Amino acid sequence: MKIAVHAFEGITMFHLASLLMVFGEVTRQNLATGWQTTVWTEDGRGVRTAEGLSLQDVAGPETVAGADLLVFPSWPADLPPADGFLTDLISTAHADGTRVAGLCLGAFPVADSGLLDGRSAVTHWASAPQLARRRPAVTVTDSALYLDHGDVLTSAGTASAIDACLYLVRKHLGSAAAAKIARHLVVAPHREGDQAQYVHRPVPEPGGTGHLGATLDWAIARLGQPLTVEELAAHAGMSRRNFTRRFAEATGTTPARWILARRLDEARRLLETTDWPVARIARTCGFGSAVGFRQNFAAAYHTTPTSYRQRFTDPAP
Repeated sequence: MKIAVHAFEGITMFHLASLLMVFGEVTRQNLATGWQTTVWTEDGRGVRTAEGLSLQDVAGPETVAGADLLVFPSWPADLPPADGFLTDLISTAHADGTRVAGLCLGAFPVADSGLLDGRSAVTHWASAPQLARRRPAVTVTDSALYLDHGDVLTSAGTASAIDACLYLVRKHLGSAAAAKIARHLVVAPHREGDQAQYVHRPVPEPGGTGHLGATLDWAIARLGQPLTVEELAAHAGMSRRNFTRRFAEATGTTPARWILARRLDEARRLLETTDWPVARIARTCGFGSAVGFRQNFAAAYHTTPTSYRQRFTDPAP
C-alpha cells in the first residue's frame, strides 16, 4: 500500500508523526508487506515544522501518482484556501482511484477540492463553523471522531487522527492488526468514528468518572451475558441516572452503544482468529441471535460476518 502524506511549512510534528507512527508499525511489526509511506511537499523542498525542526527528506508531488492513499494530516492555522495546483492534484488522484483523507484541519484542502460537496465531513470542532461557512455544500459536523465515505475520509482534531489511522489499518488488515498496533502505542484500539470529539470532563475525578474503569473492564469480561444499565450502574456503585451521565462524560457515548461496539470488536476478533460458526460467535459476544448479530454487523461494517471472515483470514502476505 502506497501512502502519500502532505507536509507544509509550519506543520506541527505531532500531526505528521502520529500517522507516520501508526502506518510505520505495520511494517515494523511485519503485519503486511508493501506498505510505503512517503512525505511530500508541493515543491519537493524541505520544510520547517512549528517546533522549529527542519524536515528535509521529502518527495515532490509526483509521489501522489499511483498512491493508494493521499493524506492531509493538517493545514496552516490561518486556514488559507488550497490553490488550484493542489485542488487539481487532489481531484486527479481521486479520479485515478486514490483514497483521500483529511485529518484534523486537513479536511480544509480536501473540501476545497470539491470532493466533499454533498457529503458530510468532520474537522476540529473549533474550526467546524468556518469550514461550514467556506463550503456550504458540505454538511459539517463537530460531533464525530471521523467519517468515512469509502473514497474520502475526514477526522476531527489531534488524537482523533490516530483513531482514523487505526481505523484504516483495521479496514485493510483486520481488527487484530489494528489492536496489535494500538497495544504497542498504548492507545485505545476501538474508538468508533461516531463517538463525540470531546467530553465535558476529560480528566477523571477520584471516585468519579475515573471509577468507571473497573466497571468497563468488568463489562468487557462478560460480553456474552446480558448487560443492563442497571447492572453497570450497580457495579459502579451509582444510581442509573448518575451512571448514565458520568458514562457519557467519560466515553462520549451511551452505555448501550459502547457495549454494542465492544461486542462487535470481539466478534471481529473471533471471525479473524477462529473457525467458529457465526451462531457460536453471536452467542459468545452476547447477541440474542445470529440474525441480530448479522444485522448489527452489517449496519456497522457494511458487510456480512462471512464476507468479513473471508477477507481477513486469507494467508498473510
